[in-house]
Amino acid sequence: MNINKKTEPSLELKISDWELDFYSRPIIELNGKKRWELIICSTRSYKTEGVFLWNKKCPANEVNSVWLTKALNEAINDAKKAGWAKPSIVRFWRSSMKSIIKKSLEATSIEALVSRRTYDLLDRIEFLEKEIYPKENGYVRGVLAPTFTSTMENSPKPLPEAVRGDALTIAEISIGELKTAENWPMEFGDIFPIQQELDNTNLVPGLRLFSKDRSIALSAWFSCLEPIKLIIRKNQLILEASEDDKWLVTDLPEKDANILSAKFLENKKHSLGYQFISIQSTPYIEKFAGFWILRDIELIK
Repeated sequence: MNINKKTEPSLELKISDWELDFYSRPIIELNGKKRWELIICSTRSYKTEGVFLWNKKCPANEVNSVWLTKALNEAINDAKKAGWAKPSIVRFWRSSMKSIIKKSLEATSIEALVSRRTYDLLDRIEFLEKEIYPKENGYVRGVLAPTFTSTMENSPKPLPEAVRGDALTIAEISIGELKTAENWPMEFGDIFPIQQELDNTNLVPGLRLFSKDRSIALSAWFSCLEPIKLIIRKNQLILEASEDDKWLVTDLPEKDANILSAKFLENKKHSLGYQFISIQSTPYIEKFAGFWILRDIELIK
């Protein structure tokens, strides 16, 4: 036995889903072509510290699945060097690029999920568009690409009877409470760290659903829904989800709709658009069948 033999410590790679956007940017290159760029970031969670960020410019004449597949493999290798595992799921919302992105992710054995639940990606794009791109030569003020909300003109569908629950209420919780969500007992849901600099007393609006006998079934359905944000249209409370789904949650009295709409707008100003959906069997049980943090952000102008 060689007692002097050194062994390499096992390195645990951080695990996270990724969020991706592959499209043109508000910059005209020297050759007169729009800049194309792949932007990747990991999804923040309580399980990992930090965020993996990765960008790569793409020549305008190479916007195809071959280039993207090579770039994804490069990103995967760079992520591993930085201590991140290859993701099992990548979310993206750019529907016009769906074919190319899905083909490339399939080639790298990664599940493609078309979803607008890409809050960290939108924060990243907002930072680039506000802080980085305007300082570069060839920057063009205005939008050169379809926006996050530009395809959302479809009418809402009523929630299926099976997932409406027995009752619902509109409620508020504080940012301080939402920061402790990691410790809450829940069967289904999706939560993530809240920006610590936000005032703990700011209130976050949301929707509470109750179902005495079917709370778990409701939560399982919502878990597959990829909920994005709650909005008010006239007197309707609407849930936007997945790629371009809209679900009519309930009709509201005009007065209640006006009050809730004002709360949503106030929240976007002071609490970065945070919202929530909770599902419980009764209002009195201290356990969630499901809980989701949402964000209403319209950052790509």
